Amino acid sequence: MRWYHYASYFFGGAFLVNFMPHFINGITGHRFPTPFASPPGQGESAALINVLWGSLNLFIAYLLLARVGDFSIRRTPQVIIAAVGGVLMAIMLSQAFGRIYGGL
Repeated sequence: MRWYHYASYFFGGAFLVNFMPHFINGITGHRFPTPFASPPGQGESAALINVLWGSLNLFIAYLLLARVGDFSIRRTPQVIIAAVGGVLMAIMLSQAFGRIYGGL
């Protein structure tokens, strides 16, 4: 496997995790921070913007995981790389949104 496959799977996992809070908040009708809010990442965007932003994140995750290299859920090293990217993104998101919503 080439080095950039590892990078692709790592970031694919990160985008997959980032998809969830935006999409879930959007489909439940809640406002949630996006890069398009004012100030970016701290202000809240409308539910529709979150659905669209979450969907874009899911599409990018698909491209990075399914269209680069030969990703297989049965190949443990590939899954571990994607999981590490996802867990690191989850930690970053928990810290960023914890500051906004008082969770830290």
